[in-house]
Parts: sequence; structure tokens; C-alpha cells
Amino acid sequence: MSRAWLYVLVAALALGAGALVSTWLRPDPNTTAAGAGPTALLGQPAPPFTLGNSEGRRVSLDEFSGRVVLINFWATWCAPCRKEMPMLQAVHEEFESQGLSLLGIALDDVQRARDFADQFGIGYPILVGAGDVMATGVAYGNEAGLLPYSVLIDRQGVVRWTYLGELKEGELRRQLQALL
Repeated sequence: MSRAWLYVLVAALALGAGALVSTWLRPDPNTTAAGAGPTALLGQPAPPFTLGNSEGRRVSLDEFSGRVVLINFWATWCAPCRKEMPMLQAVHEEFESQGLSLLGIALDDVQRARDFADQFGIGYPILVGAGDVMATGVAYGNEAGLLPYSVLIDRQGVVRWTYLGELKEGELRRQLQALL
């Protein structure tokens, strides 16, 4: 087994354990105490990051300055992530011309993420990694490492909405329309 696959396997096991522990300890992961978790970032500047994309180029959040940015943390092995991807692609196509940039951040192997994006016709940037993706997720309030996890950033670079779990299209559209 290659070292990269070993890292992905360890990350997946850690995420699974985190999901179990989080389920036992926190009944509603979108409602946390002030100063902890996803809600702590609301109204705050989005943490900067630079991650590799599925073609090997480094991509920074700064590249999307002045646009509304929806970040979606996902993985190819995550069933709810797979289910929401076609809806996210449709939202990307509909709102890109109005100033939306959608970024998929995959906790996965680069080739698997690339193949998945090709299979589903995903046209928005896919950033990929393991430890660096997990650290970025934590910086964005996903302390338990659960997937899918989404963050909406306004044109001024301020976090306006976070959501843990499979996105509901109606709610996502309401959040986007308020910012576009």
C-alpha cells in the first residue's frame, strides 16, 4: 500500500471515529455553544487557505476575492456528499454569472476525486488533500471532521452561513439569494 493511500485510510478512519463520537456528544452539530464550532465563524473573516486542486495547481481563497464563495467539504466515499453533488453543480451553473464561486474541498485521493468529478460532470474547482484538508475544515469550524460540511462567504470575505450535513436546495438558494 502506498504512503498516500495509507494517509487517506487513516484520515477516513479518523473521520469515522469523529462522526461516532460527535453523534454521541452533540445532538445537533449545527447548534453549538458560542465560541465553538461552526457558528463561531459567523460574521468573522474567512480563514485563508491554499490547497492543491485535482490538476496539481495550488489554489488560494484569495483568488475568489469580491465573489460570493460556497465551500463544500466532501469525499467520494461519503454517501450524502455524493447525493448533493448534482444539485451543487446545478447551483454552480445557475449562479456563477451572478458572482458565485463554488469550491469543492475533497478529503480524498487526487485521482479518485478527479474521476468522481469527471463522472458527475462537476465544473467547479475541486481542491484535494488529507491532513491539509482536515486542518482547513477545523479552521472553518468543523471540529468533528464530519462530512459534508458547507460554508458560505460573502463578497467582503465574511462567513455568513455554515451547514453540517447534506444541503437542502431550498435553504441553500435562500442563503445565496441574500448575498448575490
